[in-house]
Formats: sequence, structure tokens, C-alpha cells
Amino acid sequence: MAGINVSGLVDTERGFINPSIYHDQAIYAAEQEFVFARCWLFLAHETMLPKAGDFIQTYMGEDPVLVVRQRDGSIKAFLNQCRHRGMRICRADLGNSKAFTCTYHGWTYSTAGDLISVPHEDDAYFNEIDKSQWRPAAVRIANYKGFVFGTWDAHAPEFTDYLGDMAWYFDAFVDRWAGGAEVIEGAHRWLIDCNWKFAAEQFASDSYHAEISHASAYLAYVAPGDGLTQDQLVANRKKGGYQFAAPQGHGTGFRTSPQPKRVGPVVQDWEASVLPEIVDRLGEPRALYMPGHATIFPSLAYLSNGTFRVFHPRGPAQIEVWAWGLVQKDAPEKVKDERRVEILRTFSPGGLFEQDDGENWNEIQKVLRGWQARQRPLSIQMGLGHWAGDAAGFPGRTAYVFAEEAARSFYQRWSEHIAGTSWERLAELDAAYAEASGANGQAVRQPEGQSS
Repeated sequence: MAGINVSGLVDTERGFINPSIYHDQAIYAAEQEFVFARCWLFLAHETMLPKAGDFIQTYMGEDPVLVVRQRDGSIKAFLNQCRHRGMRICRADLGNSKAFTCTYHGWTYSTAGDLISVPHEDDAYFNEIDKSQWRPAAVRIANYKGFVFGTWDAHAPEFTDYLGDMAWYFDAFVDRWAGGAEVIEGAHRWLIDCNWKFAAEQFASDSYHAEISHASAYLAYVAPGDGLTQDQLVANRKKGGYQFAAPQGHGTGFRTSPQPKRVGPVVQDWEASVLPEIVDRLGEPRALYMPGHATIFPSLAYLSNGTFRVFHPRGPAQIEVWAWGLVQKDAPEKVKDERRVEILRTFSPGGLFEQDDGENWNEIQKVLRGWQARQRPLSIQMGLGHWAGDAAGFPGRTAYVFAEEAARSFYQRWSEHIAGTSWERLAELDAAYAEASGANGQAVRQPEGQSS
């Protein structure tokens, strides 16, 4: 598989990245082919599709996709493109339907994506059209504890292999409650003029920005009685926390020191009442300190307060953010509603913290319009050569919370994908990385260049 020459774009041994990766149109085109057309991407949570015929329209990269609940309870997904002239099969964002009819020429598809009706099939096509040959491209599906992922690539590893050690951390978010989770009805969608990698990398790796970018938000939002001043908050952030970096590009960070409470008494009391059950289910570290902030490579991100989102690329300099809230299914409605309000206040389009992040990413993208701004490498050196090993008892390779370990893994895997590295070769690299990390924690690897 021939990708692009990635020489000079990412150097994880020395901690350099080339700013052109956020700006260059050719690189963006390669991402569509070698990242978003190959990797496992989040499509939906199963509670978004409770009944047969329920559907949502989403994207895999820039390809529109229909995700549909089938009569047998399974979920299927396929390209939202009529095979006649390429129009969308369905133009609604979501709903319930027994079939989908293209509004251009009327070709009709079943909820499984089969072409079932063609106008004038007898007098214009003379009954010679083979409808079985004209179905839209199908998506390969994996349902991981209610989270539905899809890939176009038949050769991609099974989703659990794709997650690797990240599954242990991801479970603290997706499998936290014995009674299951559900998505708060409705979604937020907004545009930010920035490259998708800024957002994905930050959620994977960056706790460093919080005390600077979010200083005013923390001062405004610390719950009464927390007893944490801004100075105490910064001091606590230095005391404890870890970052996990996966060779597959995933990453997460979490605190082990006291943090300000951003929820009201209803949620606080409920969480205290169910905590023993969560400890029994997940163990103390995951129950107390996680989910944290995290990214499932390439573009699904989530936070401890239940918000999760996808960064849909819209060119090299824009993303469309789709965000939802995840809550405990059997929690009282007043608990769910207070959690919903907390997400609105913090990580919605108008949220205190969300606006800080979007402003940063937008300003960086503006700077990158300049010629000189793209001529010198950017640093991803924080924590390079210093790691936490397995002292904390967490799976995989971990670093202290102020580090760019996960960022380096994110860009390393990104560079390997756009170079066209095969899945077989990626598996070999991952095994070697894990072995070296277990031995000394200093494993790094250079881009493969154009491999096959």
C-alpha cells in the first residue's frame, strides 16, 4: 500500500513535529485515504437507536454514512450515497424509516442498504438491471459495550486488538455501571476553524494547558466548600496523576490528587452512593481516578464528566465537533438532568472550558497561514526519556500526567498510517514497542517511510 513520504514530518525520538501536518492539503488528502478509510471510527451508541428502523446519519472522515438498527436487533452501516448519480440516499439527520428513497431519481434502498426499487425498471431498464450489484459500500461493524465503531477496511484488526491496552482505560468510561449507560437525548454540533489533530491530541495527552488556559474557568466554577484556591489547585496538579500512551495512537491522562468538584449536590450524593459498586466492578484505581481525558485514535474523545465527542475533519483547517453526554441508565432523572446541565456549563459550545480550547486551536490555525510559521519544527519533548513504568500498577506504558508521551504515540501512529504501513507491519511494530517498553520504558520508533 503506497502512502506518502513522511520524512521530516514526525520525529518521536527527538520530539519534533513539522507544522505542515496541520496545514498541507496533500497531507489532508492522505489522511482521508490512510487514516479515516482504514481505522476504526465511532459511529453511534446503541441507545441512540432503540427501535428497528431507527437511523442516524454520521461521517467517517468526510464520507456520509447511515447507521441503522435492523429488525433482528443488529446494527448495520453503509455509505449514504445512491449508486445512480451519487446523491445522498437519506438527507435527514436521524429518524425511523422502513426504507430510504433518493430524492433525485427515486432509487430506493432497504434499511440494510440493499437496492430494492428502481423507477421505470421495466420500460426504461427493460428489467435488465441487476439490483444486487448496485448497493452502497458497506461498513464493517464492531459493538464494544454499547459503543458502535466502523471501518471500511476488511484487513483492519479486530476492534479489541485495535484498542490494545487502551481497553482497560476505556472500560472505565463505557462499562462503569452494572445497569449500563445511555446517551442523553440530543447532540451538540459546532464548527472550529482548526485541524482535527489539535483536538484529538489534546484529549489524548494534554493536561499541561489546563492551569493556564482554564485558570479563569476554574476560579469561576469551583464548587462552594471545595476549599481549593487557584494556588492549591495548581499544587495538587503537580502532586499526582498519570498518562497512558498506546502504540496504536490512543492516549489518556488522569489525576490522583484532589480536584475541584464541578457538579452539584444531587450528582455528588448519587456518585458517592454508587461508588462501592463501581469499585467492585472496576477496581479502585479506575473507580476513583478515571475516566480522565482520553482519545481513541483517531478522533473519538471523552472526559470524566460523561461528555464524549467526535472531531469530523472538514479540510485541513476546520473540524465539525459532534458531542453527546453519557449517563448511568438506571440513575434517577434528577441526577441525569444535573449531569446534563454540568456538561452544558463546561464542555458544550458555550461551555466555560470548551471555549478556551476552541480559541487556542483557532488561533494556532491562523498563525499557520504564515510562511515563517511553517518553517520550524514544533516541540513534543515534554517528559521524553522519563516515564512512570509500571510503578502505578496501570497496564501499558505510562508517564506522569505532565508529559507528551501520548502525543508522541499519537503522531507516531498517524505518520505510520499516512505512510501506508500495512496492518501486519503495524502489529510487528506494536509488539516490538511493547517489549522494549517493558524492558526500559524508552522505546521509540521512527516513521516507516513508504512501506507496504
